[in-house]
Amino acid sequence: MAKNNWTKEETIVAFNVYCKIPFKNSSKSNPTVIKYANIIGRSPSALNMKIGNFGRLDPELKKQGITGLVNGSKLEEEVWNEFNGNWDELAFESEELIAKFQNKEVKEINLENLPEGKERETTIKTRINQSFFRSAILSSYNIKCCITGLSIPEFLVASHIIPWSKDKNNRTNPHNGLCLNSIHDKAFDKGFITVTPDFKIRVSKYFSSYSKDKAVNDFFIKHENQNITKPERFLPKKEFLDYHFQNIFIK
Repeated sequence: MAKNNWTKEETIVAFNVYCKIPFKNSSKSNPTVIKYANIIGRSPSALNMKIGNFGRLDPELKKQGITGLVNGSKLEEEVWNEFNGNWDELAFESEELIAKFQNKEVKEINLENLPEGKERETTIKTRINQSFFRSAILSSYNIKCCITGLSIPEFLVASHIIPWSKDKNNRTNPHNGLCLNSIHDKAFDKGFITVTPDFKIRVSKYFSSYSKDKAVNDFFIKHENQNITKPERFLPKKEFLDYHFQNIFIK
């Protein structure tokens, strides 16, 4: 017997999964799809179809000729409109729901060494949002550094374009992220490299003093004015890139 219509809570979890896996890799046999389908008590095929329905709402996929599934529900549109742009709430609420489906508290899931007292709740939410941000960024870039193409997850970082400390409203916004390897993440964070609003890599003149150093050329100088590999979803906002170029980049 077919299961009842999707609830809003199940649909929010489906949107969470949509953000966490590369869209082209979504299938009923994808381990992540299977994992979360089991959590919410749906079949992998049903969850994969729901992910495809969210794909139809994503304008960035449409620009690439990827339309997702044609049919969908008003509930998907409601969840998309509520959370697309309200990323902090999506990240935390969806992870709370995932814990609830497992009869757990969200603090029990992948969170260790939590402080006591008033800081506890803030720390829990911050760590959950950071984890969501990393998953959304890496999946959008198909788990590859957008400068070098390095695809070893342990060496990849979800880099904030506008730093965490400078804009609390966009800390979890995947449009404020780049997938970089750990060396280029450090260089980006310190302003030694940037990505311009037209998605080109710029390298600081700071490196001119090291132009005879082969490693500096290989890691940095050779990338000057090259295009980054754009993400499948969550294209960086040009105003965020412009902020980094104007305020952090060492020209």
